Amino acid sequence: MELVYVTVIGAGIGLLLRYVLPGRAAYGVLLLPAVGAMATAAVWVGMLWLGQRFDGGWIWVAALGAWAIASALVATLLSRRREAADAAASHRLTAGRV
Repeated sequence: MELVYVTVIGAGIGLLLRYVLPGRAAYGVLLLPAVGAMATAAVWVGMLWLGQRFDGGWIWVAALGAWAIASALVATLLSRRREAADAAASHRLTAGRV
């Protein structure tokens, strides 16, 4: 049951993170919540397999830490790559006249 809680928390905070980080026009509304949910669930299950108890503090810290790192990394890298691709496409379509 705690897996559901941590996944929903990761998705909810991922939705809030979308409005904190710059470059949100480069990706969709549900990308960061999906990445946050996936990262928290994967780390949670991995730590359970490694022997951590679901009511321990470190499993929560690791799962939510993975959410923060994964969401911030995806948002930063994707927005930079999208801006560069858009600039290259604009240059290519206008034949360098702009």
